[in-house]
Amino acid sequence: MDDASQRQVRGRVVLADDDILLREGLASLCERVGYEVVGQAGDAERLLELVHEKRPDIAIVDIRMPPDHSTEGLKAARTIRERHPGTGILVLSAFVEVDDALELLAGGRGVGYLLKSRVTVVDEFIEALDRVGKGGAVVDPSLVHELFTAQRRDDPLSHLSAREKEVLALMAEGRSNAGIGRRLWVTEGTVEKHVRSILGKLSLTEDTDDHRRVLAVLTFLESR
Repeated sequence: MDDASQRQVRGRVVLADDDILLREGLASLCERVGYEVVGQAGDAERLLELVHEKRPDIAIVDIRMPPDHSTEGLKAARTIRERHPGTGILVLSAFVEVDDALELLAGGRGVGYLLKSRVTVVDEFIEALDRVGKGGAVVDPSLVHELFTAQRRDDPLSHLSAREKEVLALMAEGRSNAGIGRRLWVTEGTVEKHVRSILGKLSLTEDTDDHRRVLAVLTFLESR
């Protein structure tokens, strides 16, 4: 048995982007790291057909596609979430579009929003894909920065310390406690204390820790 047949498939993926060069590049990258690309689409209508036929683990979707190049991808992502809630959705955008991103991320777990420029950082892109496939949420750091710099009068995060806001911003990027610790040069235990403090201050005391983290991130995003 050759190496390719022995390699475990990380997940089944459908790709949708009208830029065929980008789409083929993404397909090649996904397959190289162990994902099975089960379909490609150049428009939202074909994307929905493929998701219905192939039932992939993840749909990678361009936010702007034919015919109008407005929010066809976002609308398709919403439809996928309604019809196939078990399918993770990773939306790619050429620019930071805050309202569109918030609408997507408010849909629950197994969602992600990345700028297309992030795809060139291969390790980060694959990490994002893995996280979405496992039901996590991924937010592009540029969107996090945009949301942080936008001011709102009634800020539910105002009672968090500066360090807690840093931790929450990194949580919003989808980083684990270990990953946050590496970024801030602190121990994982210190990060865990900050996370517990954040969840307490935001009055998020229900369900599992994973669910509370998602709620904390959504609180952060909605407050910007």
